[in-house]
Amino acid sequence: MTTAPLPGTAPPAAAGAPHSTAAPLSPSRTLATAARVLRQLRHDPRTIALMLVVPCVMIALLRYVFDARPETFNSIGASLLGIFPMITMFLVTSIATLRERTSGTLERLLAMPLGKADLISGYALAFGLLAIVQSALATALSVWVLGLDITGSPWLLLLVAVLDALLGTALGLFVSAFAASEFQAVQFMPAVLMPQLLLCGLFTPRDTMQPALEALSDVLPMSYAVDGMNEVLEHPDITGDFVRDTVIVTGCALLVLALGAATLRRRTT
Repeated sequence: MTTAPLPGTAPPAAAGAPHSTAAPLSPSRTLATAARVLRQLRHDPRTIALMLVVPCVMIALLRYVFDARPETFNSIGASLLGIFPMITMFLVTSIATLRERTSGTLERLLAMPLGKADLISGYALAFGLLAIVQSALATALSVWVLGLDITGSPWLLLLVAVLDALLGTALGLFVSAFAASEFQAVQFMPAVLMPQLLLCGLFTPRDTMQPALEALSDVLPMSYAVDGMNEVLEHPDITGDFVRDTVIVTGCALLVLALGAATLRRRTT
């Protein structure tokens, strides 16, 4: 014999039924998710090396490639200081998130009182902390070891580098929802990042491009990441353009994180 639910109350959930993923964002669940991700990464030294060491190695390699022309390193080093962390964080985050789904971990987590927003925020927090460490190492190496000549404050350079790495993290979380395998996740890099790399103004000023390409570059977040780096390179004080660039990069990262939470799937089909 079953008992009907009281008026105004929801019927009890069936045994084994997954909890709703529309629960409001919980700081405690977000922190617990971030702690779990960090514990997993602690036992994966290759991933940590990819995130923390590879950008520094690439920047050092670039410095000595142009050893006879240090002005070239000074002109593009700041831009690449934002691009390299963005690329590595994109790769690591997209693959790590996809691995959670293909292994069934994500489905088990979402069957608990854990919403999609909690999961995405926890991942963003964990990888964001690593992005701060990564950007700090790369910035310190570039400015105080490799002699990158900048006019503005190194702390502003670090700020933009951190925002760029966080943007890469957000993009990685977002595209992982559309990949069915780790190989496909890697394939998203040329589709998502390479057009931005070509149009961000690294190779030629954006205002000298064809009008259609310049208009396209104006809506790509990496363009503003590079512009923000160049502002620090050329101006001793915070400018209005610098504030605009950092706000746009931050807004793009938050928007992509929201889209990532909306498109997150339990499993790979």
